[in-house]
Amino acid sequence: VAAPGGRIILVTWCHRDLDEGETSLTKKELKLLQKINRAYYLPKWCSVDDYVRLIQQEHGGQNVKREDWSYIIAPFWKAVIQSSLNVRSVWGLLKSGFSTQRGAYAMLLMLRGHRMGLIKFGLITCTKPTTPPTTTPEPEQEPKQEWVI
Repeated sequence: VAAPGGRIILVTWCHRDLDEGETSLTKKELKLLQKINRAYYLPKWCSVDDYVRLIQQEHGGQNVKREDWSYIIAPFWKAVIQSSLNVRSVWGLLKSGFSTQRGAYAMLLMLRGHRMGLIKFGLITCTKPTTPPTTTPEPEQEPKQEWVI
């Protein structure tokens, strides 16, 4: 929550921005993100570009700035790997139970995504507008019918 005119700061894991002409991530990238989602119970990933678009177009964010902080987080991955390579850590993981083991597996997937350039750590900052953004209401749509088989 920010007061009108207040500064909003968002730091989050994202997937890479799409290159010009791309309409989607590659199948390999999507598959990796799906595995991470399954392990961490996450919703669908988005890019920093997606966040910026949402902030500017739907919420009227002003003075939007963005930066890729992945290089700042890089030492974190090295520390994770080093901490997992000792007997005490492995033994603790074996005793910890399925949820913790699943989280450890997901960390390896996150590391793979980071090394591929797929997973980014994005910083976005903006100023909350002093007046609510004006939006045109969307036309009402018929409820979608879902089929259960």
